[in-house]
Amino acid sequence: MTTIGDVAKAAGFSVSTVSRVLNGSGYVSEEAKVRVEQAASLLQYTPNGLARGLVSKRTLSIGLLIPDVSNPFFADVARGTEDEAGSIGYSVILCNSDWQVPREKMYINILRSRWVDGVVIAGARIEEKRLREDLRDVPFVLVDRRGSALADSVWIDNEEGGFLATQHLLECGCRNIVHISGAGDSPSGQARLKGYLRAIRLEPGIQPLVIEGDFRFESGYHATRMLLNGPNPPDAIFAGNDLMGLGVIQAAQSLGCSIPDRLKVVGYDNISFAAYVSPSLTTIEQPSYTMGSAAVKMLADAISNPQHRPTSYEIQPKLVVRKSSS
Repeated sequence: MTTIGDVAKAAGFSVSTVSRVLNGSGYVSEEAKVRVEQAASLLQYTPNGLARGLVSKRTLSIGLLIPDVSNPFFADVARGTEDEAGSIGYSVILCNSDWQVPREKMYINILRSRWVDGVVIAGARIEEKRLREDLRDVPFVLVDRRGSALADSVWIDNEEGGFLATQHLLECGCRNIVHISGAGDSPSGQARLKGYLRAIRLEPGIQPLVIEGDFRFESGYHATRMLLNGPNPPDAIFAGNDLMGLGVIQAAQSLGCSIPDRLKVVGYDNISFAAYVSPSLTTIEQPSYTMGSAAVKMLADAISNPQHRPTSYEIQPKLVVRKSSS
């Protein structure tokens, strides 16, 4: 591996001169600057970010903690995060918790040990208070989760989104609407559940029925097969995210249940697959790429500004009606 000493030898200057050029600190002649930059380029020298961080207190890296990299929603959050971070000179360390709180805690500790300048945390289940304690002086931004006055957040009103999804099914004439929720310790999943219950309770004579899922395709699939094979099959299902919604459609089709004639389906997130499955999936839109990008902008301000005050970027949910419900 090329060292700063190798660059100094090739350029014909001392290590201290090369260091001043590469770090942009102190005076050096134009000739020295050109020769050092040419030598560094020729030798493909990459500065040691950790060593530079010891001096500058910055590593120009941020952590991104997501629960499921295979979920298209979080994959798009990651793309937005990485693109925005790259545009301002930051690299991103991706951590996938697999929806497990112990893994979230493990990665928080790892990111601290890597001296990241900040962390974007999407869809995490760990409590905000614990996050503040574990990260201490490291800035962080919550994505897809409303923060308190002490934490930056980029979030959609998930309760309102759950209400819109359920209200749409009620307006379609459905009266036996089941909600396949996210996991019980998911803040966004619980908010969507609240929206579902609020809409159901506004309709006299309609009873809520909730089955807990885990945001994965399989939980939507298996719950739907159980429901449709039961004594009182639903006429509508509101799935807590699009992956479970796709599982609902697949299960219904495997049992010969026509969508939307016998069963109407609504998902949540508006991932790209939702528009291309047959029938296309009605859903609540979340601009995942924009959410990741906005989180980095907030984080960059918190990193560079000691007087930064936490802010909340709220997005209003939007119902996207497709063939699975109409």
